[in-house]
Amino acid sequence: MRAVLFDFDGVLVNSEPLHFGSLRDALAREGVAIDEAEYLGTYLAYDDRGAIRLAFERHGVPSDRARVEAVARRKAEAFAALLPTIPFFPGAKELVAALAAEVPVAIASGALHGEIEAILTAGGILDAFSAIVGADDVSRGKPHPEPYLTAMAAVNGHDPGLRPAECLVFEDAMPGIAAARAAGMVVVAVTNSYPAERLGAAQRVVATLEGLTPAQLRRELFSS
Repeated sequence: MRAVLFDFDGVLVNSEPLHFGSLRDALAREGVAIDEAEYLGTYLAYDDRGAIRLAFERHGVPSDRARVEAVARRKAEAFAALLPTIPFFPGAKELVAALAAEVPVAIASGALHGEIEAILTAGGILDAFSAIVGADDVSRGKPHPEPYLTAMAAVNGHDPGLRPAECLVFEDAMPGIAAARAAGMVVVAVTNSYPAERLGAAQRVVATLEGLTPAQLRRELFSS
């Protein structure tokens, strides 16, 4: 284990309810009504524009570029107003600090780069991360491996010669797990968003980040 890459929403911070509310309200102005079940079952892990395009498609609304961009702006503005209220999951800050003391730590997320930085700054842990890759830093989002490969490339500047199999990923959703596995990385899934039985593609599934240690993760996932 030479680097650790975290997904963000649903892994480190409990921001998905706020993402849902912001997206729901932004789409409502276009005549598209979504509920939380549809959000969690269909749009979770997509970046904003991908989720908006998919919602338009599912609800029979034309998804021209200007319309998608207008909804994305409304959603981002609504979410930005809620940034100070976003809580970190139990054990998240402690695990990040423990890992960052030993290996480079990075973010690979479908959230916007600026949103991630703002939340990490408010939480006092921005300096722990060697790199941040947001939706606006890649051309293809999860389940494509590009976000994780981009994050690894950024970390490689701090730890030359890093290989995918030496990277540990923390994820909470199936598209993210698929992206990390496609990148050739080791995945721990946390059941913050989905039950364990839906996260079986990860090498390990945990109920919480609390109590995890670098030594334990090395021993259980990288000892062979």
